[in-house]
Amino acid sequence: MPLYEYQCTDCGARFEVRQKFSDAPVETCRECGGTVKKQISQSAFALKGGGWYDQGYSQKGTCPSAAGGGGEACASCPKAVNS
Repeated sequence: MPLYEYQCTDCGARFEVRQKFSDAPVETCRECGGTVKKQISQSAFALKGGGWYDQGYSQKGTCPSAAGGGGEACASCPKAVNS
Protein backbone atom coordinates (compact mmCIF):
# COMPACT_ATOMS: atom_id res chain seq x y z
CA MET A 1 0.00 0.00 0.00
CA PRO A 2 1.36 3.45 -0.88
CA LEU A 3 2.32 5.97 1.77
CA TYR A 4 0.95 9.48 1.19
CA GLU A 5 2.11 12.67 2.86
CA TYR A 6 -0.29 15.46 3.83
CA GLN A 7 0.21 19.00 5.19
CA CYS A 8 -2.35 21.08 7.05
CA THR A 9 -3.04 24.48 5.51
CA ASP A 10 -4.05 25.89 8.94
CA CYS A 11 -1.45 24.69 11.46
CA GLY A 12 1.27 23.41 9.08
CA ALA A 13 1.37 19.92 10.61
CA ARG A 14 2.73 17.19 8.30
CA PHE A 15 1.74 13.55 8.55
CA GLU A 16 1.79 10.37 6.52
CA VAL A 17 -1.08 7.98 5.81
CA ARG A 18 -0.85 4.49 4.32
CA GLN A 19 -3.77 4.21 1.89
CA LYS A 20 -5.02 2.08 -0.96
CA PHE A 21 -5.21 3.69 -4.39
CA SER A 22 -9.00 3.42 -4.17
CA ASP A 23 -9.24 5.19 -0.76
CA ALA A 24 -10.51 8.77 -0.70
CA PRO A 25 -7.87 11.40 0.15
CA VAL A 26 -7.68 12.63 3.75
CA GLU A 27 -9.44 15.98 4.13
CA THR A 28 -8.95 16.98 7.79
CA CYS A 29 -5.85 17.51 9.92
CA ARG A 30 -5.18 15.07 12.77
CA GLU A 31 -3.93 17.91 14.99
CA CYS A 32 -6.36 20.80 14.53
CA GLY A 33 -9.13 19.54 12.24
CA GLY A 34 -8.19 22.03 9.51
CA THR A 35 -8.01 21.27 5.82
CA VAL A 36 -5.06 19.35 4.40
CA LYS A 37 -3.36 19.10 1.01
CA LYS A 38 -1.72 16.00 -0.37
CA GLN A 39 2.01 16.60 -0.86
CA ILE A 40 4.21 15.31 -3.64
CA SER A 41 7.04 13.51 -1.92
CA GLN A 42 10.07 11.55 -3.07
CA SER A 43 9.41 7.88 -3.44
CA ALA A 44 11.78 5.07 -2.60
CA PHE A 45 13.28 3.29 -5.59
CA ALA A 46 15.34 0.12 -5.49
CA LEU A 47 16.37 -2.36 -8.13
CA LYS A 48 16.31 -5.86 -6.68
CA GLY A 49 17.11 -9.27 -8.06
CA GLY A 50 18.34 -10.00 -11.56
CA GLY A 51 17.41 -8.06 -14.61
CA TRP A 52 19.15 -5.79 -17.07
CA TYR A 53 22.29 -5.24 -14.96
CA ASP A 54 22.96 -8.94 -14.33
CA GLN A 55 22.22 -9.83 -17.92
CA GLY A 56 24.05 -7.01 -19.67
CA TYR A 57 26.79 -5.57 -17.51
CA SER A 58 27.88 -7.95 -14.78
CA GLN A 59 29.75 -10.49 -16.98
CA LYS A 60 33.37 -9.56 -17.73
CA GLY A 61 34.34 -9.52 -21.38
CA THR A 62 30.86 -8.88 -22.81
CA CYS A 63 31.63 -5.27 -23.78
CA PRO A 64 34.14 -4.51 -26.56
CA SER A 65 35.47 -1.57 -24.50
CA ALA A 66 36.32 -3.84 -21.55
CA ALA A 67 38.41 -6.07 -23.83
CA GLY A 68 40.62 -3.14 -24.85
CA GLY A 69 38.83 -2.17 -28.09
CA GLY A 70 37.86 1.15 -26.44
CA GLY A 71 36.45 3.59 -28.96
CA GLU A 72 35.04 6.94 -27.93
CA ALA A 73 31.50 5.74 -28.63
CA CYS A 74 31.82 3.28 -25.73
CA ALA A 75 33.70 5.59 -23.34
CA SER A 76 30.67 5.97 -21.08
CA CYS A 77 29.93 2.22 -20.98
CA PRO A 78 30.11 0.89 -17.38
CA LYS A 79 32.51 -1.88 -18.48
CA ALA A 80 34.88 0.62 -20.10
CA VAL A 81 34.91 2.80 -16.99
CA ASN A 82 35.11 0.02 -14.40
CA SER A 83 37.38 -2.54 -16.05
